[in-house]
Amino acid sequence: MAQDSTQTTVLSPVSVTTTGGKEGIADTPLATETTREDLDQNIVTDFDDYTRILEPGVTFVGDDAGSVNIRGMQGPRVSTVIDGIQIPYLDDTARSDASGGGDAFSFDSIATIDIVRGADSSRSGSGSLGGTVVLRTLEPEDLIDPGKGYGGRIGFTYDSADNSMDGEGAFAIQSGGTALLFQGDIATGHEMDNQGDVGGYGATRSEPNPATFDENNLLFKIRQNIMEAHTIGLTVERYDRDKDIELLTDQGATYAPDNWDGSEDKHRDRISIDYNYNAIADDGLIDQAFSTFYWLKSERESGTSGIRLPSRGAPPFGEYSRTSKTDEERYGWSGWAEKSIDTGSLLHTFTLGGDFYYSQTSQYSSGVDNCGPGPFPPFSTCSFLHTNQADTPDVNGYVLGLYAHDEIVFGDSGFALTPGVRFDWYQYDPKETAAYRDNPNYNGLPEGQSDWRISPKLLATYELNDFTQLYGQISTAFRAPTPGELYVDYGAPGSYLRIGNPDLEPETSWGVELGANFGDDDDGGRVSAFYSRYKDFIDTQSVDPLDLGFAAGLYPLGITQTVNIDNVEIAGIEASYQKTFLNDWDMHASLAFARGWNMDTNDILGSVAPLKAVIGGGYNVETWGANANWILSAKVPDGSTAEFKAPGYGIVDVTAWWSPEQFEGLLVQAGVYNLFDQTYYNALDLQDTDMTQPERFYSEPGRTFKVSVTQTF
Repeated sequence: MAQDSTQTTVLSPVSVTTTGGKEGIADTPLATETTREDLDQNIVTDFDDYTRILEPGVTFVGDDAGSVNIRGMQGPRVSTVIDGIQIPYLDDTARSDASGGGDAFSFDSIATIDIVRGADSSRSGSGSLGGTVVLRTLEPEDLIDPGKGYGGRIGFTYDSADNSMDGEGAFAIQSGGTALLFQGDIATGHEMDNQGDVGGYGATRSEPNPATFDENNLLFKIRQNIMEAHTIGLTVERYDRDKDIELLTDQGATYAPDNWDGSEDKHRDRISIDYNYNAIADDGLIDQAFSTFYWLKSERESGTSGIRLPSRGAPPFGEYSRTSKTDEERYGWSGWAEKSIDTGSLLHTFTLGGDFYYSQTSQYSSGVDNCGPGPFPPFSTCSFLHTNQADTPDVNGYVLGLYAHDEIVFGDSGFALTPGVRFDWYQYDPKETAAYRDNPNYNGLPEGQSDWRISPKLLATYELNDFTQLYGQISTAFRAPTPGELYVDYGAPGSYLRIGNPDLEPETSWGVELGANFGDDDDGGRVSAFYSRYKDFIDTQSVDPLDLGFAAGLYPLGITQTVNIDNVEIAGIEASYQKTFLNDWDMHASLAFARGWNMDTNDILGSVAPLKAVIGGGYNVETWGANANWILSAKVPDGSTAEFKAPGYGIVDVTAWWSPEQFEGLLVQAGVYNLFDQTYYNALDLQDTDMTQPERFYSEPGRTFKVSVTQTF
């Protein structure tokens, strides 16, 4: 909440600032920060809200199985880190609809979001080929009024786009050196609206499938300050989201009307013991440090169930269900320490850090049908339906990363160099289980994999004046293969085979970026240009069965395998500017453009978003304000690998807020989104979509509205 001591609230113009003074992964001029105030001002409750205006160069791709896309990279190629702990991306390689999990957190619990752009593993480790989403959850000091010794907030939001209602509350209190925080929220809603107007069953339906969801989050923290410099604490976090879908689009031919449903669930638990150190004098061994020991478990589940019709007079028919579940449990540590040393002509700031975790990854498919035990005749329906088995063996993982950085400031010249390097090592050990032995392709355990990488970088900055910082960076990154990419084994003789590759090489990349950060929240912005090259990109391709040692007719519908392809490149520019005028008017503009190519085929990558721009402004005084944003997107270019070439669009959002002087801490907000009810499409959502329904089924919501009421105390 943006509140001052005179009981009035002034919402600042929309801005995403450079992270001066940040710590850890976000301590780089390539990062931008979004604060709790920014999230509140824009009534942000999920990634779609967040990327709509605040970060036009970032997109959330997909729905329940979605992921963040930064500069054309998504899924396991973008890391999400919460309070210094990486959130696993759960990769069900056999069934992509059951992947995801990187968004398994509540925006109501977030204090800041930093987007670190570019191919840079020098601090965040494996997975940061496109960038890193760095989340910091609320701390007691974010809520506590020093004059009272306590503080909190409660809020309610309604969104007509999915008829959802979200209630949240947070409270923190301090006594002496001890502080407590409780935060919780609960939401319920329905399917996301679109511009379809045809109901009914089957392939002609353009309205969305009916759905209901429930979401809840709990966050507890206790912090104990010791001797001013040391703070130790305990964090307990639990997130859960369950969604049920009535799959009307699939009903009528293969599945019984009103008896075929889907489910999409995700869950994450975390317990961590946290330590922060901030020296009260500069003559000690360390200036500041952070450390966390943690346990984390993430789960992702996707399923269908109902009645299958006997359309061909042969099994399967009757009761039928399929559920795929992937989970990962980690025990780990993450931390860093920093020390500055002034030698007179040079000021060195050394940072040493690292992380280690042990993980257990598991995947299982369960189901019910009347196919029987098999074997089945070739090309029969039952020969394509594989269930009650593990498509990937359980895998124990060991991951270690260590890094060192030295920021060297050259006197009063304004020039600084920061060389950095990170060492990463991982080992995957497949484990024998009864579920994996039930796989019809079982032929013993595949071999484990172990590898290591060194990721160097060099950052140069120059303070042109008090308001302008120029920077340039050369960096490298890598991504270890996921267990699914290495070991998936899905299919059966007489049908098809989708197989992993234990010999995969890690993906690697290097990138160059030049840019400038200038001004402040009231008059400032940033501009950057980047180029990234990726090697050993992991993809899925058809392979000759003889190359794998299989008889030519064993899998008559073909074999696909994960393989390394050669070179991919992505280049682009990003810019933003915001200005607040003395007459209480403000304006802002931002732009993101990138283009990517498969250098082997010269195809344009469909995973890179078309040009997007946001132009907006508003009038904001002490107790009320009104704002408008014009959101523009170009069409998907010709020659793109995207399945659907989404057209360009332009939509307008308008919002207003009111904070009456008579009610201290009260903020009322409302917004109308897509004011002119345009039909438009999220290009990245549809990059791999086989459009079996009418086009409008895949459209974004038309005109919607949102209302929010928040009280701080």
